[in-house]
Amino acid sequence: MEISEKTVGEVIQLSVSGNVDSISSSDLQQHILTAFQKKKNIVIDFSNVRYMSSAGLRALLLGQKTAMSKGGTLKLIHVQESVMSVFITAGFDKLLSIEL
Repeated sequence: MEISEKTVGEVIQLSVSGNVDSISSSDLQQHILTAFQKKKNIVIDFSNVRYMSSAGLRALLLGQKTAMSKGGTLKLIHVQESVMSVFITAGFDKLLSIEL
């Protein structure tokens, strides 16, 4: 998995590519938490993520809790159908702001 970061105004956008699994999820979690130390609004581009495990869901849940505690936002964009089905099955489509 690879993650790139860019700042656009008051928003940090993280672009994720590859699989988010038990090995790489800690890296995603660290990037999200580091981004929240810089800005309070984070967008994560999932256009190049084809697989997400439950460990990845945990990293996003921690990101959402961090956003709420800072009065900020966490938004996922360009989520692929295979990953969206994981979000729906886990009920995360109701917890996270997701834009297809």
